[in-house]
Amino acid sequence: QVHVAESGGGLVQAGASLRLSCAASGSTFGLYTMGWFRQAPGKGREFVAAITGRGRSTAYVDSVKGRFTISRDNAKNMVFLQMNSLKPEDTAIYYCAPRREPYTALSNRDDYYGNWGQGTQVTVSS
Repeated sequence: QVHVAESGGGLVQAGASLRLSCAASGSTFGLYTMGWFRQAPGKGREFVAAITGRGRSTAYVDSVKGRFTISRDNAKNMVFLQMNSLKPEDTAIYYCAPRREPYTALSNRDDYYGNWGQGTQVTVSS
């Protein structure tokens, strides 16, 4: 199984950039599609981006397309979320997680992912 820990959040002004990191454990990390989700106060968990095991395919929610980029480094068991042109509506706790099973496709459903980390807070001021 893959377990994760997120880092890199912070308080920034609108228009700034942040790079979130997700450190994963497990020798089979490269077999798992990984996803980033976020949860704003009073709202449910929202899909942000996902990347397949080898990094060949990615998916994004429409609201972040062109601003966020997901990537991974399987040699270092890391997943990243580069966030540019941040907006106040991006404020949330950001989580990464692996798909529950290896060799599975991209998905925007949070119930398809497991072993959630503690999350990292991103706050964007206007």
